Amino acid sequence: MNVIDHVRDMAAAGLHSNVRILSSLLLTMSNNNPEVFSPAQKYQLLVYHADSIFHDKEYRNAACKYSMALQQKKVLSKTSKVRTSTGGAAANLQAQSLPSEIEVKYKIAECYTILKLDKDAIAVLDGIPSRQRTPKINMMLANLYRKAGQERSAVTSYKEVLRQCPLALDGIIGLLSLSVKGAEVASLTMDVIQSIPNLDWLSVWIKAYAFIHSGDNQRAINTICSLEKKSLLRDNVDLLVSLADVYFRAGDTKNAILKFEQAQMLDPYLIKGMDVYGYLMAREGHLEDVEVLGGRLFNISDQHAEPWVISGCHSFYSKRYSRALYLGAKAIQLNSNSVQALLLKGAALRNMGRVQEAIIHFREAMRLAPCRLDCYEGLIDCYLASNGIREAMGMANNIYKTLGANAQTLTILATVCLEDPVTQEKAKTLLDKALAQRPDYTKAVVKKAELLSREQKYEEGIALLRNALANQSDCVLHRMLGDFLLAVNDYQEAMDQYSIALSLDPNDQKSLEGMQKMEKEESPADATVELDGDDMEGSGEDGDLEGSDSEAAQWADQEQWFGMQ
Repeated sequence: MNVIDHVRDMAAAGLHSNVRILSSLLLTMSNNNPEVFSPAQKYQLLVYHADSIFHDKEYRNAACKYSMALQQKKVLSKTSKVRTSTGGAAANLQAQSLPSEIEVKYKIAECYTILKLDKDAIAVLDGIPSRQRTPKINMMLANLYRKAGQERSAVTSYKEVLRQCPLALDGIIGLLSLSVKGAEVASLTMDVIQSIPNLDWLSVWIKAYAFIHSGDNQRAINTICSLEKKSLLRDNVDLLVSLADVYFRAGDTKNAILKFEQAQMLDPYLIKGMDVYGYLMAREGHLEDVEVLGGRLFNISDQHAEPWVISGCHSFYSKRYSRALYLGAKAIQLNSNSVQALLLKGAALRNMGRVQEAIIHFREAMRLAPCRLDCYEGLIDCYLASNGIREAMGMANNIYKTLGANAQTLTILATVCLEDPVTQEKAKTLLDKALAQRPDYTKAVVKKAELLSREQKYEEGIALLRNALANQSDCVLHRMLGDFLLAVNDYQEAMDQYSIALSLDPNDQKSLEGMQKMEKEESPADATVELDGDDMEGSGEDGDLEGSDSEAAQWADQEQWFGMQ
């Protein structure tokens, strides 16, 4: 047993710091006297040394050392040919026991990916012949191709992963996200489903995710619920998180929060999806709970984007926009594919008046999640904030045509129509259609109430809001009902509604303003109330909060390293 064998055994035992020190000394010996180790032994030393550096998270240094190992492998290949031609059977055996050159290239690509050098990573993996690519190489290539917008190449690589590993479910999700039909994806797994018992649920699982990625939220909900009710898959955390996310996309905040809470109870260390959960809780005004959730997730891992997003949502809904911007940027640094981080940063930029920068972030979020309507809503809000009604109308019409006439798309289109006096009647028609489909859809109720307040149809607005509040309790709806009651001089019930709104969200400034306005009224006969579009913004949009930020100076200096500027 020689010294290289000892290095190999220590590496296999996970003694990386020991490997790093010893391999460094041995490589120095080899550099000073090339005769000390054979070319094969020096190649092994370089790989083990690079592995130990990779373990220490010095990725740029590791990539350099791996590249040196590949150069040494070329020298070894030349000498091996000479030895093989002379009949060296021992040489062939030694070559088979050496670290894989393909694995070294994968490690280099992994370093480049972590360093966000995606083009370099693709170039390294592209250099590996197709027949020599392992499933993990094809999976990394597929993800890199998708991120780079090379969809055809990504589809090819995902299909190759499934050819080698038919149960690679993340590969299936990758294909579905690239608009490959569910039936085609299912056909790639059909043989294994039929040959292995208790896998009949997989075809339903594929169907559910096909609905998710096609934007058919209701059918996705129904399909996941049918899976979740099966005794063998009941209380599966991944299914619950997916179900919560689809409820969120469908605008059903109540059920989304319930499913996230259920998943969290089953797995207290759950991180996936908690950024959306934190956003919903912050939007609903539960800022203390959001703060606790963020702290708990930071204790689990501060190397994921989710806790940073949750803390950013707390700052955003506390009107601390510069801090929210900083935290959103930190989340993007950790995961550039975090849609919720992009939305947080975009919303913070918009509320700070940096609309053009916000647009960049919302567009990137749209690219990553083309079926999430909140990405489009953020971009439309930016267009409206910069008086780009034409651009906003074009975007809203495109969503309506692409995703169909459901309550959400109808409300988005109506929101834009409300900004133009010429299209007020069209907005009313659209909102009526949305409420006919979903009478409890909060955003549609809010926009319809806003329209009624402009027309001073207070009694009709009161009836609308009472009907909406019959089966739900929402801070914005209670506050708006208070505004309408104040307009018809019903002071006592108006006060009750403002109190309920503040009990749901103690930080709701508009409810406080409504109560203060009512207290200033000298008599019912003189009572008036100003109800306009700004006073009656709906819940569920990132830009609901306005105000100055006392921390602007403190956090502005951080922006030099922000991602996605």
